[in-house]
Amino acid sequence: MTKATRIERDSMGEVAVPVDALYGAQTQRAVENFAISRQPMPERFVRALVLQKAAAARANIALEQVPADIGQAIDRAATQLLQDPALMNHFPVEVFQTGSGTSSNMNANEVIATLATRLIGTGAANPTTVSPNDHVNAGQSSNDAIPTVLHISAAQALQGELLPALDLLVQTLQDKIRSDGHHVKTGRTHLMDAMPLRLGQELGGWCAQIDARRAQLRALLPSVCELAQGGTAVGTGINAHPDFAQRFCEELSTLTGLAFRPAPDFFAALSAQDTAVALSGALKGLAVALMKIANDLRWMNSGPLAGLAEIELHALQPGSSIMPGKVNPVIPEAVTMVCAQVIGHDAAITLAGQSGNFQLNVMLPLIATNLLDSLALLAAASRALAEQAIRDFKVNTDGLQHALARNPILVTALNREIGYLKAAAIAKRAYAEKRPIVDVAEEMTEFDRATLLQMLDPAKLTDGGL
Repeated sequence: MTKATRIERDSMGEVAVPVDALYGAQTQRAVENFAISRQPMPERFVRALVLQKAAAARANIALEQVPADIGQAIDRAATQLLQDPALMNHFPVEVFQTGSGTSSNMNANEVIATLATRLIGTGAANPTTVSPNDHVNAGQSSNDAIPTVLHISAAQALQGELLPALDLLVQTLQDKIRSDGHHVKTGRTHLMDAMPLRLGQELGGWCAQIDARRAQLRALLPSVCELAQGGTAVGTGINAHPDFAQRFCEELSTLTGLAFRPAPDFFAALSAQDTAVALSGALKGLAVALMKIANDLRWMNSGPLAGLAEIELHALQPGSSIMPGKVNPVIPEAVTMVCAQVIGHDAAITLAGQSGNFQLNVMLPLIATNLLDSLALLAAASRALAEQAIRDFKVNTDGLQHALARNPILVTALNREIGYLKAAAIAKRAYAEKRPIVDVAEEMTEFDRATLLQMLDPAKLTDGGL
């Protein structure tokens, strides 16, 4: 069945648009021209784009750049969109479009113009037509609007999703250190037995990793809140009121609760995406930290009979379609896949960041999409790791003690008393005979058993042996 259409016009002529679509000719051309992935721009990006139009309308009203009734209708239309569960139905433009994101910008302009025209025309004898270009896009260009929306959406995701998720992960680790940190376990370097440490020290290392990455992300937030809006086409601000950039940021800050401000240099803000690249790099750093933690959990949980079996992760689902009773570390595995994806996104963002040709970067939709996906994935993965893996794992005390008792590397504590070579001989013999190190040391040194037990006490050695 052929879908009903209507005819819309733009500067290139007529085009058939679905009869119930809120958008117009330029959006329809984009739908027809860009059919590469069928993946629309992320909803968070679209919502930030609608917010950008609302803030621009408010600024233009205050600066008398559009009639007050038209500006108010644009603002109301944006609010109506943000409250509409079917919002994304009106924004079909995909990621792989024109590199400036012009199609997405015009998509928003057309949808909001349609709604605003309906709002302003209700009950009027001579209804006013709200123009997508002259009114909704007043004082703006796609070239400053899309980089601005990229920053808005990233700042919202960072402040509203990822940082709270990292707060939860840090708090969960700290709680686990308090409840189970006293357990002493065998350390491992090169995946081989090493000197002992407390579980709390190991978890504390994870906590320090996440805390450092969290601090790095917080430090980047002010730069992400610097916006290109006001630079218009090439950075000169042509067709924008001199006070538009500042007023826009004030209105946007009121709408979002974030402290947005004009970028210190519009030419850099339009032509480069260095802040997005830096943020992506910090997200990659977080992904590396989470992958280390997830893999440590997998190793510690391995077994339960032929592995390390230091901890038991909470059983979430059957682990095999053929092996009854098998339970796998599914959350750490999912987290490692998230981390791999984020690292891949960073590679694409790095390449896209180099595409600032003269006065404009031309891979903005890809940067925005990958950045927002990384932010969302890492937020969800951090929460899952905290709530479904770390919070409830059980410590296998017997397993820890058994490994400690037979760890020949404890002989390191005797180095200063008997020398490295003799200590190595004791370790080799203990390993070869599969005997506790204290038994062999008692035979091969002049120390009595009580003294050796004190010198080789794993708990004492976790404090450096002092």
